[in-house]
Amino acid sequence: MALIDHTSAVIYMRDADGRYMLVNREYERLFRLHREDIVGLTDHDLFPVEVADAFRTNDRQALAGGVPIQMEESDGARTYLTVKFPLIDAGGVAYAVAGISTDITERSRAEAALRDSEERFRLLAEHAQDVIFRYRFEPLPAMEYLSRAVESVTGHTAEEFYADPRLIFRCIEPSDRTLFEQSWRNPRPGTITVRVLRGGGESGWIEQRASAVTGDEGTVIAVEGILRDVTERIAAEQERGELEQQLRQAERLDSLGQLAGGIAHDFNNILAVISGYADMLVEELGEEHPSAPDAAGIKQAAARGGALTRQLLIFSRSEPSQPEMLDLNAVAGDMERLLTRTLGEDIELSTALAPDVPPIVMDRNKLEQVVMNAALNARAAMPSGGRLTISTSVEHDGGGDDLVCLTITDTGVGMPPEVLARAFEPFFTTRGRGSGTGLGLATAYGVVTDAGGSISLESEQGRGTTLRVRMPAGTSSTPGVSPAAPTAPVLAGDGHRVLVVEDEEAVRDIVCRLLSKSGYQVHAAPHPAEALRMYRSDNIDFDVLLTDVIMPGMSGTQLAASLRADRPDLPVLFMSGYTSGPAPGGQELPADAPLIRKPFDTQTLLNEVHRLLSQRA
Repeated sequence: MALIDHTSAVIYMRDADGRYMLVNREYERLFRLHREDIVGLTDHDLFPVEVADAFRTNDRQALAGGVPIQMEESDGARTYLTVKFPLIDAGGVAYAVAGISTDITERSRAEAALRDSEERFRLLAEHAQDVIFRYRFEPLPAMEYLSRAVESVTGHTAEEFYADPRLIFRCIEPSDRTLFEQSWRNPRPGTITVRVLRGGGESGWIEQRASAVTGDEGTVIAVEGILRDVTERIAAEQERGELEQQLRQAERLDSLGQLAGGIAHDFNNILAVISGYADMLVEELGEEHPSAPDAAGIKQAAARGGALTRQLLIFSRSEPSQPEMLDLNAVAGDMERLLTRTLGEDIELSTALAPDVPPIVMDRNKLEQVVMNAALNARAAMPSGGRLTISTSVEHDGGGDDLVCLTITDTGVGMPPEVLARAFEPFFTTRGRGSGTGLGLATAYGVVTDAGGSISLESEQGRGTTLRVRMPAGTSSTPGVSPAAPTAPVLAGDGHRVLVVEDEEAVRDIVCRLLSKSGYQVHAAPHPAEALRMYRSDNIDFDVLLTDVIMPGMSGTQLAASLRADRPDLPVLFMSGYTSGPAPGGQELPADAPLIRKPFDTQTLLNEVHRLLSQRA
């Protein structure tokens, strides 16, 4: 008895009917009862019914089996690890059962807490959007754990990775596979981003954050961490990069456009002088003079120079729109001559112009811009040479109205359907970086639709491309078209007074000479401030203001506004080699003040001045 009283285990003995025959001192201490009070009682006398029934069931199992059994038991407050064994008499009959119970309450609580923790971790891992993994290399490669999120990232279930340890590597884009596998075998795998192959031929991006598990010798035996789907983030970063590149392209284009416009302005002033003197020579010499063809050649050269500056202004994309009645065949013919020099000798350029094509209403510069962009695109599509055809035709829209069609066809490489579908998108280009802005066709689309027309593109790989522009036939009554100025008589001036304001001395001089020669009285000022002084201090009188638009100190529009404050009905005619929307000072050109573009010929200048005076009369 002394032996069982000095153990920390609970020891007891119950007869076949469940009555206590013996308990040790630990039993007394644990349940705060004396053994004399316990002996003869049953578990039903000491414990709740459900606890006593469980104890009795285990006793019967031990008695019936005839061998020791082990189980966990609980009295409602504590948990025990119990071994029960039958006591057998000389006749081989089990007459009692003995039990040895060890209190494992704290251990059970710890195990339960561990199980709860593991369950919470499992639920967290299974519902996490990131893929949580552990991969073992030794003794044999195996995927030890993989959360369910792997299916949404790779298109494969976790079970497939458990069955095939190499599947995880085959899910990585081949070009990134070596980097990915090396990172797993690195003692410091760190953070990397690689492309992942999804089901159905799609691909995405994953970011790995992992740590290595090393053995006693420092070798990597396993790797664990997370794989995060960063496809949307990478796509956003790429889109942001493309937008930044597009912004840089647009800024570069804007800078080059401003440079081109400035060059065009200065060059047009020079051409205006050349053209003016050429007109005077032609008139002075007469058609019979031997040098008349030479003077005419100077005038034609100035006109060709004007065509080149128009291309600079087209590139700058800042000319205000001035719709006019256009002969599409004439424009196509002029562009043919220009493009012959631009496209190169390996491009065969031809036109097929239909007779009696109705006029259209459109800004000539904008139309030339459309043709130029289309031709340059065609040139890029024919690196080894080819044929470019510009043709015109008349179509009927079914409602009785005529549509004038301009078609530009090349024999280049053509476009696949996915490129054709995006051809009119701004900044979309198939050329390499620095070789194209991606604005050509987008600009053409805006220009044509703003003018009331439509533009379409037909292309097939290996069979070239066709650009079609359809415009409604125009009339002189079409809205937005200024009526043509009446032809001025030879001596239209008839003593009328003109104030000419121009900061370029050569331009000012030739304009004054042309006007004086036609019978006008001319006052000249080199800048707006001088013009205002002459008007207010010298009290000069004049019938028409003819002024440049862009000048130092004050713009032509500001000058006109100042003079019209005193004379609201003052006729004003602007002349400029380049305008860029609002003039300096933020003032638009007045609606009743026409603009003639340098270089202009003598007749255009005289016609516009004569028209203003006729309207005033």
